[in-house]
Amino acid sequence: MERHDDDLSQFAAEGALPLPTTDDQGNVAHAGARIWYASFGAGSPVILLHGGLGHSGNWGYQVPALVNAGYRAIVIDSRGHGRSTRDEQPYSYTLMAADVAAVMDALHLPEAALVGWSDGACTALVLAAQVPERATGVFFFGCNMDPSGTKEVEFTPVLQRCFGRHVHDYTALSSTPEQFDDFAAAVEQMQKTEPNYSAQDLSRIRVPVAIVQSEHDEFIKREHAEYLARTIPGARFIELHGVSHFAPLQRPALFNRAMLAFIDTVWK
Repeated sequence: MERHDDDLSQFAAEGALPLPTTDDQGNVAHAGARIWYASFGAGSPVILLHGGLGHSGNWGYQVPALVNAGYRAIVIDSRGHGRSTRDEQPYSYTLMAADVAAVMDALHLPEAALVGWSDGACTALVLAAQVPERATGVFFFGCNMDPSGTKEVEFTPVLQRCFGRHVHDYTALSSTPEQFDDFAAAVEQMQKTEPNYSAQDLSRIRVPVAIVQSEHDEFIKREHAEYLARTIPGARFIELHGVSHFAPLQRPALFNRAMLAFIDTVWK
């Protein structure tokens, strides 16, 4: 029977499935921060980029699926998130995309498939837009590329459980555990003002892209996701039924099937 955690009660209590053990992990110094990464398995590389306020451990159900499918799964804690540090620079998706490229350089990866969730999806698509030779494809889940794509958010019990988990994990992992409020405010400022891609910007993207939208996403308008899929050349629109912005945690098997189907097309 497939795992379900639709109300995130299990995630709130325990977090995601723990990441596998690996000795292939470390920190890459870049632009005033130390960016933490970990690598699992062997094969064609797939980089997983988590959402805002979260960390790489939120991919606990996806890493084993990728490794079992014969891929090398690489997770990265975005600057200031999880085990990664930050300096006083404002957050931006361009800066975080450069962090990802720096980790790729350190790992001697000329290219990788990118799987992004929420803020991680923006980071992935910005990287692919700016340096397309580094991305074999982008699995873009649950994010906007201009301010018109977001909904008015209601702080539901599901969001409360997720936020509580983020606070718990930040305190446990961060080198500045007492600074969650400042950290969250800085991330929110980025989210309010970025990204700002025009239709012309999107039309210039030249890598394979899957725009993935949950049926009940709390943050992103379906019509915005459909617009992205129409505007990015060759992009596909994929809808995940019965789940929300937290599909990788709520119904991992559903998310993983869509993810792997796309990854298989860009790493033939």
